[in-house]
Amino acid sequence: MKELINHISELAEKFKSDATAQATNGNKAAGLRARRVSLELEPLLKQFRKLSLEESKK
Repeated sequence: MKELINHISELAEKFKSDATAQATNGNKAAGLRARRVSLELEPLLKQFRKLSLEESKK
């Protein structure tokens, strides 16, 4: 679970930097990268939710 959290954290940082670059500088390529990362994050967050619920039942 720690590996999953670290991976989510790394992707979230990438998303944040790219989304900020798009919002502040109008960088279209950064917007594309941010959207791609958001698609990668979705299944990881669902996996985290599943693992978290399993851990709380123990």
